[in-house]
Amino acid sequence: MIGRLNHVAIAVPDLEAATALYRDTLGATVSRAVDQPDHGVTTVFIELPNTKIELLGALGDASPIAAFLAKNPVGGMHHVCYEVDDILAARDQIVAQGARVIGDGEPRVGAHDKPVLFLHPKDFCGTLIELEQV
Repeated sequence: MIGRLNHVAIAVPDLEAATALYRDTLGATVSRAVDQPDHGVTTVFIELPNTKIELLGALGDASPIAAFLAKNPVGGMHHVCYEVDDILAARDQIVAQGARVIGDGEPRVGAHDKPVLFLHPKDFCGTLIELEQV
């Protein structure tokens, strides 16, 4: 069902500093920062030959990554994103197997303007999983 790894997301307390680290120290190609108000984050994408890294900065005090950053003040891996061909079919198969979808179960538009869902980390070895329809 899952396809290629789309990205690994890293929550960071200082998005500007993290962007500079990837750009200047690692020599990576980085996108501009984009506010994602529907998700409560600001994103920067690091382009790699085989996938992407998504840097996540909190957008406001109510950001869903605020609690993560409170527990991990220097930041850390937040989630992995896998591509799927049909997000509704993937959701239905996952739920039929007993796993949980976070939220109301309906896809939302993600940072790439494509439908996404998040799967509960307790059902996936402690890892928050994002599915993105391609």
